[in-house]
Amino acid sequence: MARVPYLTPSTAPETVAGTLDKLAPLHVFGLMAHAETAFRPWLRFGGALLNDLALDPALRELAILRVGQLAARYEWDQHVPIALAVGVTQEQIDAVDRDELDRLDPLPRAVLEFVTGVVTDDVDDARYQAVASRLSEREVVELSLVAAHYLMLARMMTTLRIDPDAAAGPDKLLRG
Repeated sequence: MARVPYLTPSTAPETVAGTLDKLAPLHVFGLMAHAETAFRPWLRFGGALLNDLALDPALRELAILRVGQLAARYEWDQHVPIALAVGVTQEQIDAVDRDELDRLDPLPRAVLEFVTGVVTDDVDDARYQAVASRLSEREVVELSLVAAHYLMLARMMTTLRIDPDAAAGPDKLLRG
């Protein structure tokens, strides 16, 4: 059971109720809406991560899945349908879920190993070089932002004991 009640459009302060009313009814939004002054900027930032990066969306989603696998299953559950929608294969998802990263091609494997290092605070030179030799500097920074942002969410979710939600799906979370 969550430690903080989820806000809804009818229970949220006026400053966030209208915004909350436009979103999928997910616990993560009801939880984050408590941070009234940060809620809308956080949504804009999250939207930029999901829609406006140079980083390949499939690599972004693999990164989010890895954070979810290692730190908060809520993220995994929400992002599997999104990953499939942006071109991640079920075989890749299964390999990540079984922690069989060696079954993946070099770039996805390097991204997942890098994200593992972000989560475990162990991005050594080898992990960094594996992504830096395959991605632009911009993409490395964006990958770092994605991993760090979803790790922050994972820490909040576990600390505040977020309850599971059914996946909202890409049509509710990605811009068309």
